Amino acid sequence: MIARNLREAAGFKPCALTIGNFDGVHRAHRRLLRATADAASSAGLRPAVLMFDPHPACVVAPERAPRLLTTLEERAELIQGQGIDLVLIQPFTSELAELTPEEFAMKFLRDGLGAQCVVVGENFRFGCKQAGDTQTLKELGVRLGFEVRLLETVRWRGRRVSSGEVRKLVAAGDVGIAGRLLERPYAISGEIVHGHGVGSKQTVPTLNLRSEAQVLPASGVYITRTTELGGARKWNSITNIGYRPTFGGDDALSIETFLLDPLEGATPQRIRLEFLRRVRDERKFESPDALKAQILRDVGRAKAYFRRVKLRD
Repeated sequence: MIARNLREAAGFKPCALTIGNFDGVHRAHRRLLRATADAASSAGLRPAVLMFDPHPACVVAPERAPRLLTTLEERAELIQGQGIDLVLIQPFTSELAELTPEEFAMKFLRDGLGAQCVVVGENFRFGCKQAGDTQTLKELGVRLGFEVRLLETVRWRGRRVSSGEVRKLVAAGDVGIAGRLLERPYAISGEIVHGHGVGSKQTVPTLNLRSEAQVLPASGVYITRTTELGGARKWNSITNIGYRPTFGGDDALSIETFLLDPLEGATPQRIRLEFLRRVRDERKFESPDALKAQILRDVGRAKAYFRRVKLRD
């Protein structure tokens, strides 16, 4: 169930609850979600998530608002896949931002959602100007009648797992490590649009993606997996993100995908691209033929990658 305000969530009591923005729904988020689902199951409660739209920084400090890894719809779907029954997407307003930690806990945790167990990370902050921390939450829990469970910071090979770290990795092109922190490949979606027509005539034919994703991998060539949205077709693929320097460059960033498997039937209208591994930087070639030769070498590397993956599976 997805609720957009407390009234819509009124029947979802009592619950075990976790709170946050959950952008990316990464490895650390998933641990919180599973811990919340387990707490609910053991106590006969309903597992719930409280998150906000827009991101609180958009209201209290717009200049620091992060670019988001996932849409609300993507987040809700991923969250529900971790055993959560209710996702409350609470509108975040300037009035909400002014609530003290106690006012927030009374309005949302006790009265609004009937939380009997609240599961958060050890760096959790809440209330006006983030005045409340986990110790504040524990004290309020004693007074207002809910248990507080804290989870330690999650690390992967020494890296602190966070949405900010995933953003930095994706923006730097380190999609392989980003995928480890997410526990799935980083992906973007969008519509197929007409390109310049150069590829089909001088190099290799590609699908040109127009995406509204806020976080894109750095310019370069990537091994990818392409899925038709609204359909059942999937392809192994290789994708170039960049400005087409061999053909004089473009002001607009292009996302061009070459399918390693035959495209049978109509061209898909919308696709989802999963970024698996970075191959190389985008660079200018002396001629379209030189670019085509490099693309074919890139294709060879991609096919070898998928053969290795298949052998491991």
